[in-house]
Amino acid sequence: MKTLIELYDESPFENVIGTEVFRPEETIFICPPEVASDESLKASLVKYFKHRGCKVKLSFMPVSLLDASKVAQRLKQVLSTHEDCAIDIAGGTDAALFAAGAASGDFPVYTYSRKKNTFYEIRNAPFARNLPCNVRLDVRSCFLMAGGNLLPGREDNEILRQKLPQIDRLYSVFSEYRTVWNRQISYIQKISSSEEGVMKAEGNLTEKCDHGAVSANKGLFNALSKAGLILDLSISAEKISFRFPDKMVRFWLRDIGAVLELHVYRACLEAGCFDDVVLSAVVNWQSGKNQRDGVTNEIDVMAVQGIHPVFISCKTSEIRTEALNELSILRDRFGGKYARAIIVTSKSAADDYTPMHHRASQLGIEVLDWENLQMEDLVNSLRKV
Repeated sequence: MKTLIELYDESPFENVIGTEVFRPEETIFICPPEVASDESLKASLVKYFKHRGCKVKLSFMPVSLLDASKVAQRLKQVLSTHEDCAIDIAGGTDAALFAAGAASGDFPVYTYSRKKNTFYEIRNAPFARNLPCNVRLDVRSCFLMAGGNLLPGREDNEILRQKLPQIDRLYSVFSEYRTVWNRQISYIQKISSSEEGVMKAEGNLTEKCDHGAVSANKGLFNALSKAGLILDLSISAEKISFRFPDKMVRFWLRDIGAVLELHVYRACLEAGCFDDVVLSAVVNWQSGKNQRDGVTNEIDVMAVQGIHPVFISCKTSEIRTEALNELSILRDRFGGKYARAIIVTSKSAADDYTPMHHRASQLGIEVLDWENLQMEDLVNSLRKV
């Protein structure tokens, strides 16, 4: 085909999959007027296909997809002015689908089954007959197709892959001291600096933090030293001092939630079933190049298997309704019905979290508690997703 006609759908994936697979010279979106006038979204779709190595001209024809007669007029207009057309009816409203049936005549028509991940011929489209979809996305693609953009996060994911043994040792220490972890990280924040090049930390054994006085847990600091996560540890009757090995480890030990995010990231890699895994995936909702360009959110860990993104939020404190709602919104906006959402907590299932679990279930979010977080169990849970 030379021209692909797409009935615009709220599900971003269904707007791009036909072009991705069949590579027409031009794709024409029959879309609502607000989409046709959204320059940011259109620019993002252009970026998506460029990122995917797909050379295609994109055109947008505005019409209400709730008005079957007007959709039919638009379709007839396109079919009469373009060569070698095919119509993708995987998306769109019921009215648009009805119009496509009425206006398509003998032109090729095909659809796509999400459940079977396969294309199907509706009429005169042998190229789509029982064709499996082998598209494999990355995190950036998931955002671009929905009008967003992946920004640099807090971590360099290429460097992270070289630090997996350190991540394992960090989580091992956390597992032993998780009941005091949050307050001890607050203590480390108090006696250290985030300034460039400053790796030395020192202070009194007891320091005043946000939630009252906190004393250094000697066992924890000795464990961090033994694990090579801090160097030159010195503990006297009243003082403590040590040095961070590098700025990345310094960040891990100055951020309360970093250890759990790193562990989940590590488990996603260990699972071996994901095509892309990103720690600290920062998305700009309006396809901007930085956080000043529009609304931004951070997903703690994001992974993609084939066409299915998985949004993961990590909490070392109590899970709140706001966190569940935010995760649900991000999943629906940038993944839709193809996405899954997981919230990981270091709290034990023995704690009474019935209301939180109920709310998560309502939103279609899977909850993994402390009892699920040993590496083998976590990897198995991720593979099941």
